[in-house]
Amino acid sequence: MNRVIAHVKTSGFGDAIRAKRRELNLTQDEVAVRMEISAPYVGHLESGKRHPSDKIIAKVSAALGLDNRELFFLANPHAEALIAGPVSDAGSSWEQFKSDEKLQRIHSITNAEMQILSHVALMGDIQSPRDLIHILTTIRHVVGR
Repeated sequence: MNRVIAHVKTSGFGDAIRAKRRELNLTQDEVAVRMEISAPYVGHLESGKRHPSDKIIAKVSAALGLDNRELFFLANPHAEALIAGPVSDAGSSWEQFKSDEKLQRIHSITNAEMQILSHVALMGDIQSPRDLIHILTTIRHVVGR
């Protein structure tokens, strides 16, 4: 990882490009010429007043010699968490649902329904065990149970 990006990882995209620009002893005007954008826009990126598109991230990367991927994650910190996925399955809604025998008893959930719900849980982001009950109710309604 580029040492400038590592140094400002917690600060953000604007701080990373400002630090690298200064390290290279460049003005905002010089960076703007390299990127083929306006100097005020470079200033807006550095101050965080504008969010860069993917195209601008690529131009910044090329102009300053920074890692494109790292810049992308600095500009879009939520994206890294989405790509990384859940840290642990132990606290997932499916695991909570699966271990809640009282809930399963109250709703008379069969083994076959548990198997179906386990597949449903793999398909998307289930926010809570209650979501699985709603899905099960819908399935039961469709099949006439």
